[in-house]
Amino acid sequence: MKLTRLDDWLKLRADISLPTGMWIDGRSAAAEDGATTPLISPRDGEILTHLPAAGAQDVARAVRSAKAAFDSGVWSRISPRERGETLIRWADLLEAHRDEMALLIALEMGKPVTIAWNVELKTTIGLIRWYGELADKLMDESPRGKNDALALVTREPMGVVAAITPWNFPMTLSTFKMPAALVAGNTVVLKPASQSPLSVLRAAELASEAGLPDGVLQVVTGSGPVTGAALASDNDVATLTFTGSTDVGKQLLHYSADSNAKPVWLELGGKSPNIIFPDAPSIEEAIDVAGWAISFNSGQMCTAGSRLLVHRDIHDQVVEGVTNYLAGLRIGDPLDPDTEMGPLASQRHRNDVLAEISKGMQTRAQLVLGSDQPLDRPGWFVEPAVFTGVDPDDRLAQHEIFGPVMSVLTFENDDEAIRIANNSDYGLGSAVWTSNLSRAAQVSRRLDAGLVWVNCFEEGDYSVPFGGRKLSGHGGDKSVHGLEKFTTTKTTWMAV
Repeated sequence: MKLTRLDDWLKLRADISLPTGMWIDGRSAAAEDGATTPLISPRDGEILTHLPAAGAQDVARAVRSAKAAFDSGVWSRISPRERGETLIRWADLLEAHRDEMALLIALEMGKPVTIAWNVELKTTIGLIRWYGELADKLMDESPRGKNDALALVTREPMGVVAAITPWNFPMTLSTFKMPAALVAGNTVVLKPASQSPLSVLRAAELASEAGLPDGVLQVVTGSGPVTGAALASDNDVATLTFTGSTDVGKQLLHYSADSNAKPVWLELGGKSPNIIFPDAPSIEEAIDVAGWAISFNSGQMCTAGSRLLVHRDIHDQVVEGVTNYLAGLRIGDPLDPDTEMGPLASQRHRNDVLAEISKGMQTRAQLVLGSDQPLDRPGWFVEPAVFTGVDPDDRLAQHEIFGPVMSVLTFENDDEAIRIANNSDYGLGSAVWTSNLSRAAQVSRRLDAGLVWVNCFEEGDYSVPFGGRKLSGHGGDKSVHGLEKFTTTKTTWMAV
């Protein structure tokens, strides 16, 4: 990252133009009725731009265009190698525009620009390139031992894929959907969160520059109840993939049932248990990672380590260490490269998080760090909060707050730790800190979660799937498994 001062990023901000339209048929487009909504930056409450508020007619236009592009074969019937080469060119262009993309992410949702550059865009660019390189290495099946027949099992693209993505990782979580769907030969209509569409719109423009044919990737902007509902209800959408809240995920299932019964793949909320045993390889490292796991991205992660489960013997040491870590964070302007924690993504969300802290203060739990009042500065900032003495059944331990709010719970043995960890409607992330290999293996197997990290947190790469179970959803993103929801199998049986 060459821009190392706040002034550098402010100059770049002054030099770039922000998107003002949707991306349909390879060009910027307004809503048919001209409706727009303001996009407000969480760093200071500034109106950044006005973007189209897509209605049902705009969504239909985008879907019809995507279906026409799919049916034409301009993308679906070219060779996998050609598709992969286009994705790789797209990744190269995103790399060339990495500063601009990081700035857009910081402006639209408040992520510190250093983290946007080093973490979010690293994953985005790497995953697009990974799928591009995978494109011509996938194999279909031909069962053996058939003397009188030739059987072929092929995977074919679904058609139009609708993707609805959240604001907390606007590029990363969109990239969990787009390249896998595209490399399989589908066309995509993406609806980013209304809070954070800028980076995705710019990425779509770069995809066209990389050679993606018109209509293959469309981006529609607008609200969930209008734009998202129209997209999810469209009969020409072959499959729907969503990352976001549990309530919206459930509603999308209704839209599917009321339309063409399209498959709906959901990655929803979480209340991840982070379990520290006294025999952790390094208590100090576990403490620092626990602090990072609840403050990274201002706690706005479905996998955030919001439930810290600590053995009674080390409770005081861990709580002291975590509170010191969080109290020492540099909270500030997301355009300042030195900032470690930025604002929450919207004023409404900040108010919701503060309300949850206030509710927690009315229970028997003790607030040992933080406040239910906002920080006295422009933008939607809060202090990290830590509660101790949390009952496993309390709202603090059950409700996904989606902010930098940690609940500390204690346990005495492995069985109790597992029982507390699994006492949740969610089942996304989890972590275990121990030097005992047997304990690590047994606890990991018994945790009811799609992701288990041992002596680390939030680790992984492009080759392993990301997904959960229970109210955290179903269907994995990333890896070869990420292609499964965007393809359908066909059996061809030939008598010989």
